[in-house]
Amino acid sequence: MRLHVGCAMWTHRSWSGRFLPHPLPAHERLRAYAGWCDAVEGNTTFYATPSRETVASWAEQTDPDFRFLPKLPKAVTHGHRLTGGEGDLRAFLDAVEPLGPRAHMLWVQLPGGFAPEDVPVLDRFLRTLPTTHRYAVEVRHPAFFTDPGAVRALEDTLGRHGAEWVPFDTTAFFRTPPTSDAEREAWTRKPRLPLRTHALTDRPVVRYLGRDDPATTVEGWQPWLDVVAAWLREGRSPTVFVHTPDNADAPELARRFHDQVRARVPELAPLPEPAPVGPATLF
Repeated sequence: MRLHVGCAMWTHRSWSGRFLPHPLPAHERLRAYAGWCDAVEGNTTFYATPSRETVASWAEQTDPDFRFLPKLPKAVTHGHRLTGGEGDLRAFLDAVEPLGPRAHMLWVQLPGGFAPEDVPVLDRFLRTLPTTHRYAVEVRHPAFFTDPGAVRALEDTLGRHGAEWVPFDTTAFFRTPPTSDAEREAWTRKPRLPLRTHALTDRPVVRYLGRDDPATTVEGWQPWLDVVAAWLREGRSPTVFVHTPDNADAPELARRFHDQVRARVPELAPLPEPAPVGPATLF
């Protein structure tokens, strides 16, 4: 029984000296982050495909059961809209190969304009992908959350390929107006969609966006605690990513989410304790 938790990234300026030692070379930051969380979103691959050597260093810094969910390149999902970009896709698949089992699922994040009538395109695209990986798909068009026919069509397509539907829960974030610069920026950029809590596979993936205030973030994720606990009891192995607009406390919040689920499912093993960040003292 495993619940993996993580953040959108493995390094952040505000984490230095708090969650990650300071100073810390860039090539050691993932190892330090992996002491706090056991999963991370693969946002870097969305914007640029790294070299195999870089990806091999990610594998070297993490245990085999650490979960990466690398995103397919933006050129494939947004530029070519799944109907081209074969060279970009091949380069991406080659680059992530050194992750081995750490590549928990490959993430297909689709643009907001990808509509229900485009589902056959997704179906054809998923057929072309290697079966050596499992896949997770994120959609942002409102009809996929409000039109029962669109929901069925997407679920049927994902089901044929054993792919998961990734919800991005922003309901708590949009509940009250923004109160900080980071929240105001997120207010204009993040999708405002209805809540979805239905899993299609044994590997559910959740993205949750809270607020910069940790207490408000914790309050907003309360419905997910019972959902994730139920998934665990059903034999599923979820991955939950905790975001806030400034992400200042994200690693600690991700661990708190894990702790609160474990309070409902005591047989869930605790996360390992992270190594101390500061130097040891006598007092």
